[in-house]
Amino acid sequence: MKNSSAAMVIVLTVTTVVVGGILAGFFHLVYPRIEANRIAEEKRAIFAVLQGAEKYDVIEKEITGAKGKKEVVRIFKGLNAAGETVGYAFIAEGPGFQGTIKMMVGLNIDLKKLTAMKVLEQVETPGLGNKISEARFTDQFSGLLIEPRIEYLKNRKPEKPNEIQAVTGATISSKAVVNGLNGRINIILGILVAEAKPKEG
Repeated sequence: MKNSSAAMVIVLTVTTVVVGGILAGFFHLVYPRIEANRIAEEKRAIFAVLQGAEKYDVIEKEITGAKGKKEVVRIFKGLNAAGETVGYAFIAEGPGFQGTIKMMVGLNIDLKKLTAMKVLEQVETPGLGNKISEARFTDQFSGLLIEPRIEYLKNRKPEKPNEIQAVTGATISSKAVVNGLNGRINIILGILVAEAKPKEG
């Protein structure tokens, strides 16, 4: 009996090691392709939320976030063919009902309105929360005023230029989008305003 149990433990251990090795090797092989696809999707999203942009510069700023955690924030300054700034794009994210919701967001040159919003990643409930990726929801953010902050409404149409209507039956997902945007917008505005100030020489 003891020999049988020992043999079973050995077999399970060897199987676990072999399977783990196979999975690790597979991940090592496919990760570069996954990462390349992610970067390509982000680049497409930058131009999707910034109409008129043909190229972009990257503004990077290290900030200290919640609980003293350091973070590098990237802002994509969209430029037209003449090299003129047409707006700014940035990534915002927040915890949804099922997982993190990640978005690419466009901000106009006056830093007053959003130009567009595109959901990059989400794992919300099919048929409910995942509707935040549909045009019916995301189109509401085009031209949306960000002052004093973006608000969402349940079961009624927006009356103010800073309001959007939440997805019916998916308030948590809609709220996650709005909260993620408001939190990130404050950071982005702080960086851009500081960048615009004349440098003391």
